[in-house]
Amino acid sequence: MLSGIVCGTAQAQEVTPPATEAQQTAPAQQQTQQPVIKSLTIEGTQRLEAATVLSYTRLRVGQPYDNASLDQAIKDLHASDLMTVESISGAESGHIVIHIRENPIINRVLLEGNKHLKEDKITPEIHLAPRQIFTRAAVRADVARIVELYRRQGRFAAVVEPQMVQLDQNRVDVVFEITEGPKSKVRQINIIGNEEFSDGELRGEMATKQARFWTILSSNTSYDQDRLAYDQQKLRQFYLTEGYADFRVVSAIAELTPDKRDFIITYVVEEGERYKFGPVTVDSAVRDFDEDRVAASLPFGEGDWYNAQQVEDAVEQLSELAGAYGYAFADVQPEFSRDAETRTMSLNFHIAEANRTYIERIEITGNTQTRDEVIRREFRVAEGDAFNSFMVRRSQDRINSLGYFQEGFEIEQKPGSSPDRIVLGANVEERPTGELTLSAGFSSLERFLVSASIRQRNFRGMGQTLSASVDYSSYSKSVELGFTEPYLFDHNIALGGTLYRRDLNAFNYIGSDRNTTYSQVSTGFQIVSGIPLTEYWTLSGRYNFQLDDVTLDEATFYTDGECDPLKAGRYYCDAIGERITSLIGLSLIFDSLNSRIRPSAGHRLVLGLDFAGLGGDVRYVRGKVDFDKYWSLGSGFIFSTSAEGGYIHSLEDSRGEGIDPVRITDRFWLGEPQFRGFDIRGVGPRVQRLYYSGDPSDGSQALITDQDRIVDDALGGKAYYLTKAELEIPLGAGAREMGLRPSIFVQAGALFNMTRPRPTFTFEQATGPGGELLYNDDGSPTLLPYSTPVTDANGNELYYNTYTNSEGAEAVRLTTCSVGYAADPGDPCVGSASNTAYLNTTQPFFERYVGDTARPRITVGIGVNWNSPFGPLRLDIAKAILTQPGDDPKLVTFNVGTQF
Repeated sequence: MLSGIVCGTAQAQEVTPPATEAQQTAPAQQQTQQPVIKSLTIEGTQRLEAATVLSYTRLRVGQPYDNASLDQAIKDLHASDLMTVESISGAESGHIVIHIRENPIINRVLLEGNKHLKEDKITPEIHLAPRQIFTRAAVRADVARIVELYRRQGRFAAVVEPQMVQLDQNRVDVVFEITEGPKSKVRQINIIGNEEFSDGELRGEMATKQARFWTILSSNTSYDQDRLAYDQQKLRQFYLTEGYADFRVVSAIAELTPDKRDFIITYVVEEGERYKFGPVTVDSAVRDFDEDRVAASLPFGEGDWYNAQQVEDAVEQLSELAGAYGYAFADVQPEFSRDAETRTMSLNFHIAEANRTYIERIEITGNTQTRDEVIRREFRVAEGDAFNSFMVRRSQDRINSLGYFQEGFEIEQKPGSSPDRIVLGANVEERPTGELTLSAGFSSLERFLVSASIRQRNFRGMGQTLSASVDYSSYSKSVELGFTEPYLFDHNIALGGTLYRRDLNAFNYIGSDRNTTYSQVSTGFQIVSGIPLTEYWTLSGRYNFQLDDVTLDEATFYTDGECDPLKAGRYYCDAIGERITSLIGLSLIFDSLNSRIRPSAGHRLVLGLDFAGLGGDVRYVRGKVDFDKYWSLGSGFIFSTSAEGGYIHSLEDSRGEGIDPVRITDRFWLGEPQFRGFDIRGVGPRVQRLYYSGDPSDGSQALITDQDRIVDDALGGKAYYLTKAELEIPLGAGAREMGLRPSIFVQAGALFNMTRPRPTFTFEQATGPGGELLYNDDGSPTLLPYSTPVTDANGNELYYNTYTNSEGAEAVRLTTCSVGYAADPGDPCVGSASNTAYLNTTQPFFERYVGDTARPRITVGIGVNWNSPFGPLRLDIAKAILTQPGDDPKLVTFNVGTQF
């Protein structure tokens, strides 16, 4: 059996069938199969768990792997920003070991070298922050962001070098070392292709300016990509206003110089042909429009040079005209037809059909203190009225003029519940209307001064004004209380009153010394009322009662208890005394200003007439006119002109030869601050006193003409005029935030028409031994000093003599004895010695009357208003280019700590 088995076996082997194709290829597949991951190990972790690291890869134990899958794992781990893969080992055996280095944690992010761009501007742009993972990619991104910030500031040469300071526990400090470099200026602006206009003319239209020494204070010389695009639009706008309808900017290239300090900008332009207007017509689907009449009212017509700005203005004009007829949503579309052969641009303004619009309601929001009625009463339209754009704009101007709300307030127009309804929205933003001022300051007008005032311009939210003020300086003092109700008993009638006391010390200069001349104390009250006649015309009435007391310092200007003309001048001696003025006045006012606080458009005319004589001691008629007009020139420029003048005529009889019937307290005055370029009361009639020096006995007497030693007394005038033209120049946003408003101006005016005053005194001319008249070396007559006796309280003439006192010293004593001596007046005179008369001696002087002429004085200058931390400041530098004899020019004037 065993044999059989073996055999069987042998036989079986012999009969085994041949292997199949699949059986033949199986060993080959086993030989090329991918290796399998037998284990995965992570080395180098500190904070991270191994499982966390593996979660960022696709590698798993038991899965096949190859070089591509290992490379992908490296990329996945790097992309996590948590670590850096240093190496992978064990790829041959399947026991994979991944060696990593964890990215450090950021401890601090520091900036160094940044001076022009502060940390609060840079830090918000940086993404790196403490306790975040440090990555080089994030650092590079933040470097790019910082560089971009500096580029926006015009510093294209800025360099940012990141530094990493290694700390313990795998922490780092990231330091951005910044080299800011200078601002990259625009060195040159080149324009290619312009033939009709010079490079200079075109550069003048651009916001960007070339860096030159005279533009050192301008911020527009730095390169700005947004400004580059804006300048292209400015060029196109300029050419379109000159008729070049085909103008285009082919290219605008800004090249940075190799040192990154400057830019060179090159524009390539095509001017094209210049066009004229062809036929200009108006096609209106809105009734009430006379198309031919409207077309004739447009500011341009056929044959005029084409001007795109005029077309835009015409669209706005037609829209406002439609709004004035009640069509709030009228659609005005200009339709152009260009003829290249004749180079004309025909234009038709098509006004689409629209429904007449009515005001559905007026919504007032944002007012927390001001009552609705205060705002509503300024609206020139009411709910239910037909819409009128003119009246809506007028309402907006009146609300702005209140001064209670934000600047630039606008009435919003919103669609109503139906196409023919509109809602007017007044979303106001209130600003403080109460003013409490405690200030001390210095002015060229009043020197050191202190002021305290309180005013509420919107008292109780009803638009009432309540004020009280106290001012004190070396030369003026005042106390004033006032109240105004703009709508009396809910009627459009204003009523206000003021109580006041004002002390004024007039003065003159002798050299740099300022000397008080006369003092005026005014106490009184005024009641004012205003009634509107039309939308723009108002009639205002007033009554004023005032007690004036004019005095002179007795110690300085009096002799023997009376005003001495030799010391004060006859004109001041004639002015002293008390008088009561009872005055009634009327003013007719036209006001179309868009704002009474800071107007930029419109005009204001005031015609005033006052009559003093309803009782009291003073009788006169005084007329005055004041006109102001403003234009907004765009881009923040505001041009204004003003003219004022007045005349006063006394109704009293003559007060004596050489005495003007209009008292000094009622006359007009001209000078600082209203006439810039002249000192206080520096224009108009005045008496100048020039003294003689030298000995009249030897011919050396001469007139002192040194300006610093001339006594100059202003007298005022009965007539004056003053005109001004001023251009307010806008500054950058930073200057506006500081409250800086510069301007250039020119002024012309005069003060005149006074009665020539009497000479104060005529001095006696000296005579020689033979009785002949004596003359000085310069040909002027020799004058003798004028002497008057000094008397005691009883009118006795005083004499003086010398004697030896008890101490043996020589002394001087006064007596009423011409010979001898008596200690008390009336006692017998003892002795025979003759005494010397005690005299007041006045040096000879010459008085001249100057300045009484209507010939104009002209000044030009620059000025700036500044809301400084010390209070409002006004600084003017004005040069008087045309003066008259006696005028007192002044180059620089300023005021700090007081309203101007």
